[in-house]
Amino acid sequence: MRTYIIAEAGVNHNGQLDLALQLCDVAKAAGADAVKFQTWKTENIVTAQARQAVYQIENIGDIGSQYDMLKKLELSYDDFRLIQNHCRKIGIEFLSTPDEEDSLEFLVSLDLPFIKVGSGEVTNIPYLRKIASYGKQVILSTGMSTLAQVAMAYDTLLQAGAPKVSLLHCTTNYPCPYDEVNLRAMQTLKDAFKCPVGYSDHTMGTEIPIAAVAMGAEIIEKHFTLGRTMDGPDHKASLEPQELKLMVEQIRHIEVGLGDGIKRPNRSEAENAKVVQKSILAKRPIRQGEKLSEDMLVAKRAGEGISAQCWDMVIGAYAIKDFGMDEPIVLW
Repeated sequence: MRTYIIAEAGVNHNGQLDLALQLCDVAKAAGADAVKFQTWKTENIVTAQARQAVYQIENIGDIGSQYDMLKKLELSYDDFRLIQNHCRKIGIEFLSTPDEEDSLEFLVSLDLPFIKVGSGEVTNIPYLRKIASYGKQVILSTGMSTLAQVAMAYDTLLQAGAPKVSLLHCTTNYPCPYDEVNLRAMQTLKDAFKCPVGYSDHTMGTEIPIAAVAMGAEIIEKHFTLGRTMDGPDHKASLEPQELKLMVEQIRHIEVGLGDGIKRPNRSEAENAKVVQKSILAKRPIRQGEKLSEDMLVAKRAGEGISAQCWDMVIGAYAIKDFGMDEPIVLW
């Protein structure tokens, strides 16, 4: 199974179209399946008085309000049309999370393959119904949510017209400390809803998304940036270009390494088995007609002869000929 890897550009373009296009190029070069942004009109999602989140203050300082911060990071709809066209040219899927209804309608008009919904909307029932009404597949991040809240959101989306819903386990903290990842909750989501699951990662490294793939994640979402020292709320919790490329390579290695689950020798092991696995040999010279006993035999690497797995079958048999020391035993 191939993991769908979303390189999350988010707001790491700092409100600049040229940086957004560079992020698309980096995601493509890293081998990601999609590059994702966030689309909003600031006045539609936050009041002028709303304070910044704690992690935002920690990452960029207290600049006053969320409104001021988001307005500086906002890209126009025309910008996103240009970004989508650029993605088509370079061969990577363009995605963006709509943060309010006007942007939802706009992104639907771009005919995206599915709608990616952020964790902040899990409890926003009317918005979930609006999203589902377009009849598109949905990927829903589930940070900050209980299982009961996820269940309500999941059922709401399906009942309102979403043909398929995939769930991403997530911890909404930037960066996320390792002791708050709780990756086993991803399996809880799969067991509870019998749907595709994945993981949206906000840790500083690549270990957790790699582990998520080994645990069955079908979708991985990971923030990335052109440089972690850039100004902005999410840069510090993002991978730099070479790290993103390494993560994608590691995930692809894990996919191959997981195999099909059938326990059997692989092709490359067949020749090795001949020289590594033990055969039954004469421990001392044996005369024809002697009854073979354990003190007469030894298991050694010989590259031929009867496998030591047949030890019990050989014990008690009679030597069909004379055997010299370390000569492979044969029974016929």
